[in-house]
Amino acid sequence: MGSLYSEYLNPNKVQEHYNYTKETLETQETTSRQVASAFIVILCCAIVVENLLVLIAVARNSKFHSAMYLFLGNLAASDLLAGVAFVANTLLSGSVTLRLTPVQWFAREGSAFITLSASVFSLLAIAIERHVAIAKVKLYGSDKSCRMLLLIGASWLISLVLGGLPILGWNCLGHLEACSTVLPLYAKHYVLCVVTVFSVILLAIVVLYIRIYCVVRSSHADVAGPQTLALLKTVTIVLGVFIVCWLPAFSILLLDYACPVHSCPILYKAHYFFAFATLNSLLNPVIYTWRSRDLRREVLRPLQCWRPGVGVQGRRRDGTPGHHLLPLRSSSSLERGTHMPTSPTFLEGNTVV
Repeated sequence: MGSLYSEYLNPNKVQEHYNYTKETLETQETTSRQVASAFIVILCCAIVVENLLVLIAVARNSKFHSAMYLFLGNLAASDLLAGVAFVANTLLSGSVTLRLTPVQWFAREGSAFITLSASVFSLLAIAIERHVAIAKVKLYGSDKSCRMLLLIGASWLISLVLGGLPILGWNCLGHLEACSTVLPLYAKHYVLCVVTVFSVILLAIVVLYIRIYCVVRSSHADVAGPQTLALLKTVTIVLGVFIVCWLPAFSILLLDYACPVHSCPILYKAHYFFAFATLNSLLNPVIYTWRSRDLRREVLRPLQCWRPGVGVQGRRRDGTPGHHLLPLRSSSSLERGTHMPTSPTFLEGNTVV
């Protein structure tokens, strides 16, 4: 065991593993690879900005401090960190890869696995919350907020453990024949384990949503309101987008486990499949802000403050009132001189989330 960890700082170990899998050619800097890397970095910056706006919106407005929105905020946090991890992964790829020590390589890849795990567990937490709120017709009250926070904390703890297993010892250092082709320092059995865990969780989420739809479509009209259905459609779309974006990457990892080294040339193009998977973190905030009018308004509020020609006090620079700065009040509420109710668009049963 001691000899295993002594290899973690060996500067030649990464190159040895890449030479064995013959992926060294993929580390050469070409014009197309540089363009692709620049595109991924720009894409990840957009991911960080989008999800940061969602987190700010959820944090600053008390009407979003409910179970559903906190779970969506947790998903946004995992997507934001995924954007940061993908940027680091991209900047430390190419020719830089062969200059990394194993511990640096494990940190680079492990961060991506941790954020992916957090996204999967966030989707599971959302599915459980929807099932409790709709199928069981129960709500998260103040007495259950601790349980909700424990669920979020447990998801991150499990993600850290799952993504950190290779650096803790489950790797193929000293056993080249057991190495993955796509991830040359990871053991094939670890890659298979991770994909299996994610697949089982996603299957469980699908089963939960099927049960929810059965309840909604049944005679329980009190839980089948239009706004309940709207939220259910939103989280279902988020799940569908995750599966579509990550299914090619999961398929590549399964093929990696099944193929002997050097026998599947498509494995050397795996970075294209993982680049496609990053779109999931970009699309998630677009989906649930597009589907929720209240959340969309709150997310866009900082951007409206930056619009040229509008002062902070709600007046234009020419001194005329900026009436368009009242997006949170409807025309009817303005006529009555009252504010709109602070309830969000999404409901749990008959109760505001």
